[in-house]
Amino acid sequence: MPWGEFKDTAAERRLFQRRVTVMLVLVFLLLSVLVARMYQLQIVEHDIYTTLSDKNRVQVQSVPPPRGLVYDRNQVLLAENRPVFSVTVVPERVGDTGAALEQLVSILDISDEDLERFQRRLREPRRPFQEIPLRYDLTEHEIARLAVHRHELPGVEVEAELVRYYPHSELTAHALGFVGRINRDELQRIDPVNYAGTNYIGKSGVERFYEELLHGKVGYQHVETNARGRTLRVLEHENPVPGEDLKLHLDLRLQERAHELLDGRRGAIVAIEPATGGILALASVPGFDANQFVTGISVADYRELSESKDKPLFNRALRGQYPPGSTLKPMLAIAALDSGAVTRDHTIWDPGHFQINSAGRRWRDWKRGGHGWVDLTYAMAQSCDVYFYEAAIEMGVDTMVDYLARFGFGEDATLDVSGALSGILPSPDWKRGTRNEPWYPGDTVNLGIGQGFMLSTPLQLATATALIANRGEWVEPRLLKDIQGDRSADEFLPSETHEPLKLKNPSDWEFIADSMAEVMHGVRGTARAAGRGAPYRMAGKTGTAQVFSLAEDEEYDAEEVRERLRDHALFVGFAPVKKPQIAVAVIVENGGGGSSTAAPVARALFDAWILEFSAAAGSLISKTDSQSEAP
Repeated sequence: MPWGEFKDTAAERRLFQRRVTVMLVLVFLLLSVLVARMYQLQIVEHDIYTTLSDKNRVQVQSVPPPRGLVYDRNQVLLAENRPVFSVTVVPERVGDTGAALEQLVSILDISDEDLERFQRRLREPRRPFQEIPLRYDLTEHEIARLAVHRHELPGVEVEAELVRYYPHSELTAHALGFVGRINRDELQRIDPVNYAGTNYIGKSGVERFYEELLHGKVGYQHVETNARGRTLRVLEHENPVPGEDLKLHLDLRLQERAHELLDGRRGAIVAIEPATGGILALASVPGFDANQFVTGISVADYRELSESKDKPLFNRALRGQYPPGSTLKPMLAIAALDSGAVTRDHTIWDPGHFQINSAGRRWRDWKRGGHGWVDLTYAMAQSCDVYFYEAAIEMGVDTMVDYLARFGFGEDATLDVSGALSGILPSPDWKRGTRNEPWYPGDTVNLGIGQGFMLSTPLQLATATALIANRGEWVEPRLLKDIQGDRSADEFLPSETHEPLKLKNPSDWEFIADSMAEVMHGVRGTARAAGRGAPYRMAGKTGTAQVFSLAEDEEYDAEEVRERLRDHALFVGFAPVKKPQIAVAVIVENGGGGSSTAAPVARALFDAWILEFSAAAGSLISKTDSQSEAP
């Protein structure tokens, strides 16, 4: 059989053609699918994948605004920002966080406290890809060591940031307050957009009250990153708006002098400019270094501060609540005169004690034998307790409470002082509500000399004294003097709410001021030693507050018990009498007598402000004033 009979060439050709056709169709279909998919990816879904690509390549980073600076009234810098280098970790880019931390510990000196703080922040709610600080204030040597291993640590960066710094920290800590890391509670209430990238927030004082002004407005930048998340270049940048710079009424020179005068003693000094209500000095001693709290204080350092018996963290000027003692007598004298309980010439006999009735309890005068016949001027100069016992009974508790409230007691009367307490202005309703007891006549007697349940802060005493210096015109105490820009301080200060204290006889203000001047310059004045030799005339009132005995379970050595059970020494006053430039309140804890301890401190402050620091020191005391007011 011929070979051609076994091979059908035509059939094989047709089969081959069919196979080729099928393959071509298949290839065409596959190409069509590929082209369609490419069309979908590159044309239809172009924007979607471009965005996804940019998210991997381009990051939007927030740029925190520089915090506003704070100056005193003479443009001395009180709070500034300084660059600090810290190592930060972005957990989303690190991968194995535990391994990265172990490697960082081997490279840098990272304490257990740093690690614990990092782990705590890692567990807290936060924004994605937000950097978490691990160590602050790196040295140049540490930065260099970390740079050598940088390629091994994706998501780990050395960041430079501006951190708050207080050049006069211990002097201003209680007045300015301080900033600190934003905690979980603060994270819930702040604006997450405006605080993106911001790690610090005001915790107390001026820093907290004016947080909105000082913080500024956040900026943004679009940056291109590589696969490891490192920034390659900045594509777009929107500058942040810096916080406002603030100028305070505070005078650093007077603040420093107040600390020097209290050095080695526990106490507080508040000085107010009567004309403006500006707080010239707000000192609480001992103080502390506020810079320790900015980036996070160590456990050991905080324990040392918090467990100290001298309580350096306690702001005595704003939160110390003490019996005002005899420093309340000028305010009570105004109340007694205006209510008609006494007159200027009203005289009483002081045998050295006071009794509501002949069979009742005796309240003793500080002078054992009594003062004899006493009028209001003598009672003020000699701080006669019996005179004010009788005046208190004559006025009654309701009248006293009404007038004392108008002096600002029992409330926080300040405009922008963060953290001030309101003290206690006792009344029958207060005693019934807090102690479930009735008000007794003896409570009224005790209130008449600023004892009993009455408690006030040094700031309240200075405020009430400034009201006398202003002859009844209310100017609420404030720290903010000006904003260094186009904005006005009045926009951010709360509205004043106190009405002037108008007396039936306005000349009573001058009478009480002159009576307080007798305390300083009179031959029988309790603080005449402090007022001696002054080229100006000052008004004041000394006071002594009793300290309660120790609890049964408290143990001190004998020396400490004797010192800490002494009376507190107090003084309030203003100067000069006719045109007051400064009003002060001084308390020296366990200082003993107000005339021997607190009054000399106030005199030194008066001299510093009137004779040294004031821009018009040479002309504040005119020849007329010197002659007419000379003691």
